Amino acid sequence: MRNQNYDLLMQKTVSGLNTQGEKPLLLLHVCCAPCSSAVLERLRDDFRILVFFDNPNLDSAEEFFLRAGETARLVDETGWADEVIVAPYDPRAYFNAVRGLEGEKEGGARCQACFRLRLSRAARMARERRCAFFTTTLTISPQKDAALLNQLGFEAGEAAGVPFLPSDFKKRGGFLRSVELSRAFSLYRQDYCGCAFSKRTE
Repeated sequence: MRNQNYDLLMQKTVSGLNTQGEKPLLLLHVCCAPCSSAVLERLRDDFRILVFFDNPNLDSAEEFFLRAGETARLVDETGWADEVIVAPYDPRAYFNAVRGLEGEKEGGARCQACFRLRLSRAARMARERRCAFFTTTLTISPQKDAALLNQLGFEAGEAAGVPFLPSDFKKRGGFLRSVELSRAFSLYRQDYCGCAFSKRTE
């Protein structure tokens, strides 16, 4: 649904929660600390949050653990999540998922396969941890297609039996807020998506 306002849909979902008792548990797939910052700030009042760092697309173990460490530091300093789960670094899973798509342009079919992989893994972890919802920080990026990410999130959630919380976190100044928080917490802010292909020069 290309014309759907996913931020508004998220707000409607959140407003319909029964917050009289304990806040529902949400698994948040995160790509990095800077993107996580504004998303955690936005969600923390309505959910208990499990941060799930699972990014097999990253081009090196060094980059993986640098981003994971910064995410853990952000959570430790803010208290905006209950727990940080760091999945094992698993680049083989990524390369298997994008096999045959190596030559695709950035933002094309290769990225779609990558998103599907990460969202599917997040949905399964959400089921394992008995979460009420799961979602991803990926929609905060102005470079990423929120409609596609929501479509893939809904599909992954349906397959795993866990509702996907729709989002477009760049809305309402989300991306700009992530930049401000990155500066405030002196977060490492990478200048590429993370995969080896995104480093290629045209």
